[in-house]
Amino acid sequence: MFTTFLTTQGFVVLDGGLATELERRGADLRDPLWSARMLLENPDLIGLVHESYYAAGADVAVSASYQASLAGFTARGTTPREARRLIALSVELAQEARQRFWDAAGRGASGRVWPLVAGSIGPYGAALADGSEYRGNYAVPRQALADFHGPRLEALIQAAPDLLAIETIPSPDEALLVLELLKAWPAMEAWVSFTCRDGSRVSEGQPVAEAIAAMADQRQVVAVGFNCVAPALAGPLLAAAAGVTDQPLLIYPNSGERWDAGKRRWVPGDGAFDFGKGAGDWFERGARLIGGCCRTTPETIRAIRRSLEDLRKVG
Repeated sequence: MFTTFLTTQGFVVLDGGLATELERRGADLRDPLWSARMLLENPDLIGLVHESYYAAGADVAVSASYQASLAGFTARGTTPREARRLIALSVELAQEARQRFWDAAGRGASGRVWPLVAGSIGPYGAALADGSEYRGNYAVPRQALADFHGPRLEALIQAAPDLLAIETIPSPDEALLVLELLKAWPAMEAWVSFTCRDGSRVSEGQPVAEAIAAMADQRQVVAVGFNCVAPALAGPLLAAAAGVTDQPLLIYPNSGERWDAGKRRWVPGDGAFDFGKGAGDWFERGARLIGGCCRTTPETIRAIRRSLEDLRKVG
């Protein structure tokens, strides 16, 4: 999936925060659906955010389906068929944004490789809207997880994304369950990205090396790594992963702030983080897919791309 990017430029720039960028542009996401609310109320704004990330240098846009689910939409009064249509729309909005960007810039004007669209598969905990994606241990039957993930997988894949982003996953067991379901579509590839409680354990508590190693024999997995972790954890996490896999590593941290699910607010971190410098450091540690998560912006992605381009020139 990423061979052309890695051969041509040596790295893949991922996009930045979607929901928090929607909020920065005036969207009210105080809703269990979070960013998926805009699929109902303002899909054009989602498309504009995707386009801004492509223009800033992202090689991949991740769809607004992270917190989308059939149950979430039907609770708002949609039919199951309409809910599936909204999930598919999340991919289509990114595809349309990519075409608008390409028409405005194109390879001849920008030297860029044709960008990708990744369909976001968030964890079951995200739909609970209580911060469970940073804890795991849902205490629900495995079949309930399969019933949650299966319909969304099908709806996303029918919209033909280039790959899936199985992201913000708190445990290897949930990742493996999604990958087991994905075998029904053997041509569809995915990356897997974990959340972590510290530099050595994923959010549910398993060792990082164990979680990453569990992905090694999954044929449809094309990259593994971490997202929505504090930037300070990126180095230790990449070091732990590098020793147990030959798959391309990915990292897309948040801004360093922490989400307080109970009070539904962001708690400040240790101050502003230099993502340009960070991207260079993470590349040196083996990461090849690099971007941002919550509270990062198109300017963050622009800084990441500039830093990686500079490294390529030096190399």
